Amino acid sequence: MEFVTSIHCIDGRIQEKINKYLKEKYNAKHVDSITEPGPCYTLAAHNDEALIASILRKVDISVYTHGSKVIAVSGHYDCAGNPVSKEEQEEHIKSSLEFLKSIYKDIEIIGFYINDDWEVEEELTI
Repeated sequence: MEFVTSIHCIDGRIQEKINKYLKEKYNAKHVDSITEPGPCYTLAAHNDEALIASILRKVDISVYTHGSKVIAVSGHYDCAGNPVSKEEQEEHIKSSLEFLKSIYKDIEIIGFYINDDWEVEEELTI
C-alpha cells in the first residue's frame, strides 16, 4: 500500500508512534497525517462544521488523490485538546469511526488509543 491516512492530535509525543504502527501494519510507504487538537472529539461531537469540513477536505485528498485505503482515528493519554478519560476518548473514537464510515463506505476505518507509555493499544472497531 502506498498511502494510509491518520487523523490524530497535534501532540508531537504520538506522531512517530502512529506513523510507525500504520506503516508496519499496512506495509505502507507514507502516512498522510491530518492533525488537530483532539480530533476524535471534534468528529464525534459534530460541534464545529468548519473544522469538520477542513478535516474531510484533507481526508478526501488522501483517499481520492493519494489512493489511501485506510483511515485511522486516534486519541491519546494526556490530551490537551480532549482532556477526558481514556474511556470517554474511546467513545469519541468509536463515534468518529461511525461518522467516517458513513462517508467513506469502501475504506477500512480503524481507531486506537495511545496509552501513558506512548504505545498504541488494541484497535477499536464499530
